[in-house]
Amino acid sequence: MIRVSLFMTLLIYSVIVLLMIFADQFSKFFIVRHFALGQKVSVIPGFFNLTNVRNTGAGFSILTDQTAFLSAVSVIAVIALIYLLRKEKDLFTRISYLMIIAGALGNLIDRFRLGYVVDFLDFYIFRYDFPVFNIADSFITIGCFLLILINIKESRHA
Repeated sequence: MIRVSLFMTLLIYSVIVLLMIFADQFSKFFIVRHFALGQKVSVIPGFFNLTNVRNTGAGFSILTDQTAFLSAVSVIAVIALIYLLRKEKDLFTRISYLMIIAGALGNLIDRFRLGYVVDFLDFYIFRYDFPVFNIADSFITIGCFLLILINIKESRHA
């Protein structure tokens, strides 16, 4: 097996996280630049819209107007995940951590820069208008989902 130096590993992780943050920030920039606040554009009628909204809370708009608290939690989570990432051997767990870190940082950038998070992905699932979210939220959700699957698989093999 090829042994990668610590420097190269950190460089690779940093590039991956920066690319995910770029995708998140670019998509938010595009929405803010081309959509009026509250504007909704149907992409797949009855299923998917692009909708420019501001979220001063967390997922599902919980903890509305708690920007300082949510920012602090994000910083602590990122630091904890970086610590765990350094010790982790499993590739899929590392990828999960990187996704969560990138998502947390993407939303943290919005909170510091704007005081709110830009959300725009608006789905209707079985006639339920799912809360509007963004790419950073998707990274966090997918990363957490992967961690759950990894833990289920590991518990079955224990």
